[in-house]
Amino acid sequence: MDVLDTSKSLDEELYSRQLYVLGLPAMERLREAKVLLSGLQGLGVEVAKNLVLMGVGSLTLHDPHPTCWSDLAAQCFLSEEDLARSRAEASQKRVAKLNSDVQVCVHTGPVTEHLLLKFQVVVLTASNLEEQLKVGNFCHKHGVCFLVADTRGLVGQLFCDFGAHFIVQDPTEGEPLTAAILHISQGSPGILTLRKEADARHFHDGDLVTFSGIEGMVELNGSAAQPIRVREDGTLEIGDTTTFSCYLRGGTVTEVRRPKAVSHEPLDAALYQPRVVAQSPREVHRAHCLHQAFRALHKFQHLRGRPPQPWDPEDAEMVVGLARALEPLRGAEGEPLPGPLDEALIRTVALSSAGGLSPMATMLGAVAAQEVLKAVSRKFMPLDQWLYFDALDCLPEDGKLLPSPEDCAPRGCRYDGQIAVFGAGFQERLSHQHYLLVGAGAIGCELLKGFALVGLGTRGSGGVTVADMDHIERSNLSRQFLFRPQDIGRPKAEVAAEAARRLNSDLRVIPLTSPLDPTTEHIYGDKFFSRVDGVAAALDSFQARHYVATRCTHYLKPLLEAGTQGTRGSASVFMPHVTENYRAPAGTTESEDGPYAVCTVRHFPSTVEHTLQWARDEFEGLFRLSAETINCHQQALTSLADRGGPQLRPLLHVVLGVLRQRPQTWQDCVLWALGHWQRCFCSGIMQLLRQHPPDKVLKDGTRFWSSPKQCPQPLDFDPGQDTHLLYVLAAANLYARMHGLPGSQDQRALREMLETLPLPELPHRDPIFSSDLASTELDPEQVQRLRAALQDWSVGSPLEPLEFEKGDDSNFHVDFVTAAASLRAQNYGIPPANRTQSKRILGQIIPAIATTTAAVAGLVVLELFKVVGRPRPRTAFRHSYLHLAENYCSRYVPCAPAIQTFRHLTWTCWDRLKVPAMQPERTLGSLLAHLQEQHGLRVAMLLHGPALLYSAGWPPGKHAQLLPLRVTELVQRVTGWTPEPGQQVLVLELSCEGEDDDTAFPPLHYEL
Repeated sequence: MDVLDTSKSLDEELYSRQLYVLGLPAMERLREAKVLLSGLQGLGVEVAKNLVLMGVGSLTLHDPHPTCWSDLAAQCFLSEEDLARSRAEASQKRVAKLNSDVQVCVHTGPVTEHLLLKFQVVVLTASNLEEQLKVGNFCHKHGVCFLVADTRGLVGQLFCDFGAHFIVQDPTEGEPLTAAILHISQGSPGILTLRKEADARHFHDGDLVTFSGIEGMVELNGSAAQPIRVREDGTLEIGDTTTFSCYLRGGTVTEVRRPKAVSHEPLDAALYQPRVVAQSPREVHRAHCLHQAFRALHKFQHLRGRPPQPWDPEDAEMVVGLARALEPLRGAEGEPLPGPLDEALIRTVALSSAGGLSPMATMLGAVAAQEVLKAVSRKFMPLDQWLYFDALDCLPEDGKLLPSPEDCAPRGCRYDGQIAVFGAGFQERLSHQHYLLVGAGAIGCELLKGFALVGLGTRGSGGVTVADMDHIERSNLSRQFLFRPQDIGRPKAEVAAEAARRLNSDLRVIPLTSPLDPTTEHIYGDKFFSRVDGVAAALDSFQARHYVATRCTHYLKPLLEAGTQGTRGSASVFMPHVTENYRAPAGTTESEDGPYAVCTVRHFPSTVEHTLQWARDEFEGLFRLSAETINCHQQALTSLADRGGPQLRPLLHVVLGVLRQRPQTWQDCVLWALGHWQRCFCSGIMQLLRQHPPDKVLKDGTRFWSSPKQCPQPLDFDPGQDTHLLYVLAAANLYARMHGLPGSQDQRALREMLETLPLPELPHRDPIFSSDLASTELDPEQVQRLRAALQDWSVGSPLEPLEFEKGDDSNFHVDFVTAAASLRAQNYGIPPANRTQSKRILGQIIPAIATTTAAVAGLVVLELFKVVGRPRPRTAFRHSYLHLAENYCSRYVPCAPAIQTFRHLTWTCWDRLKVPAMQPERTLGSLLAHLQEQHGLRVAMLLHGPALLYSAGWPPGKHAQLLPLRVTELVQRVTGWTPEPGQQVLVLELSCEGEDDDTAFPPLHYEL
């Protein structure tokens, strides 16, 4: 049991989501790191932003170059007022405001060898090859981790050199694997069988494991880590157990993470023998061609003293020629790499290389910052060694539609860097778009920044409406970079809108604090969506995403969507009539908030989630519901006591327990907590085993206690065990708080008190567990005891109901639940969760980190370019999935919408049957006749939502009553529906005669 030390200097509330990704040791190493970042254009400032948000110890900025117009398209901390100022000096204060824990300073002189030795990591962006080679070789020689990051238009490059012998302390994400043991055989090798709910597929051959909590074969407990082999049936071979004692029950197998060594080549060698990160041979070849393209661009810059002009064919041909003349690349053994140089690719790179784009800087800056984090924290495997990323699919496929040099010439405006890639005409289209951004959290802030920098919604009827009902919390500040400490408590939408306007004063942004859900369709209705060109969703639940996606399908609006979990992220685009529509993973919309079965949680837990849910229910019953019940019924005590039944269970926990009168002292509270420990983890388990003995057999011959049911074991209270002590400490303090008594945090004094207190005696038939397992009625003796206790508890001030608060580490709430769940897990032989894991599971907290958030936002804005530049074929769009911890990024073409057929009709999810209401309005009979005459559909049933409006199977008399009714009159009569102001469509659903079971007709849009 890891008891939280609240004296730690680390702000665990601020970094709570990130701690679930990195863990405390990696986070502490990050906070001690010193990083030098040279180059503060868009890419450099994205690296800086992410490092400061994540809490790097100190960051030194270096960029003496003056700010120019082209910088503003991608650099979020520069504005028109900073033109001609040093980029580093102009950015420093704004970067520093992201996190007061991080020291951010500026180095104004040259980058010397003496300077480099002061840092653990050096990052160069927007640097020439000569500087890269000089700095890189020095860093490699002196053990300084070195990175190069660069973007040119729609292509990006990242290089990592962490030295010849770099040790990764923790190579993977998440907690070490832990699984409960069902059985271990005696033999050579011994065969370990996991419980049914454990998944052996997560273990791999060669993994090292340790064992604990095993009864019987105790020789394994605490033994040295040993390798395993995963068998085809999912069992594990664990070595020779021939001479060990016979296995009885219980136990846990736990993975032991092993450090891994990484060897990197210096840049001067890696330049000619590049090791590239790619997912397929085709991608490897493309990366090699992009590698040569960057070398050729450096050569062009060296010869001409400038980069290629935007979309200048002569400059592009020169770059292609320089690439052609380069020394061929070689493999690890010096062999020439296969595959011809893709000159068309290099030509396109050269033509579009003059620009600087916000989403490219965002994406590459996120990956680069993640690599810096890997270098200083020694968490996760670093890149080996080159990464190339390109989004050239943003350009039109038809060469005739590519921009001209004249259209891409600088205008002396903040969008010059973007105009250099896409042209002024495209910029004009962007400015007139109006988008709805749903969610102003971490991804939402990044998207809003991207929208501001690219110039979305800055003119005419364009704009951005940002909708979010939440308010800013302190834990948001480490990822949601538009917010500052003084914004805590304010609505996210309003603060994000204000911050976005500061990024680009031309941005027209409207904040809305109403949620987007079925209750607000009068706000986000037909009129609202008629003004919207597209929707971007930055939501943290599948249920919310699914609802937003249904609205986009209804209104035929493009949907851009992104989500993250730890270092995993995804970005998707859904285009009406072009791609499939959004579908949540199977079961997620129903399971997100779905409770566990009551009997499972109470008596038959098999997972740590079950134990935590039980402990959470305990907190509610003991410290909130009981206080509320007593307070509400102080004036009606007799009737309350006489009622009996389930509503009294949480009350009985408190007022009966082992006390017979209201507590007056701290010792009373300790005695109550000790008695409740005895009830829950000893006598209650013994009573359960009396009703269901360990050897109980069902009528069909199977054992009652067979997987997934685990036969529990009662615990004996031991004040010397930390978990036992923590439970009593937390429970007694919460009980005291509820009764208005002073508590205590003195663990030593509590342990001494517990050593002298006798264990409370509980009645053989405990009313709590008897009501749970059998009758819900109270016998007369129990009612009398309850009445007497209530009379006593009514004297004095009302009790204080305690609302569970996971964010306060000093209130004993999480301590109680963690200890209770851990003890419950010990009862049932379940591997327990530690305090950090418990907080995450209880709060349904999604682990998050700034780098993944930024990366997916950059990917979304790249898709925005394609949506605005339509019409584009499906092959132009990309869904993306990335896993930064494992250096994985996959971009793939979305599926086409599925085509459904019924007789002569064909349709997809984007189609609908449109029927005008007419004037005077048509009747139900007219509507049915229209569908048969125009579409050949004989309607069997017609519905509005879940309400049945018409059925062909109804008797003729009912048809005679309904068919003459106007359609809206019928809907009003059946459902009580009234049209919202401005509502243009009434959506109906139909089924038809002759349809198959899996036929889903398109919705009927009855146009009002």
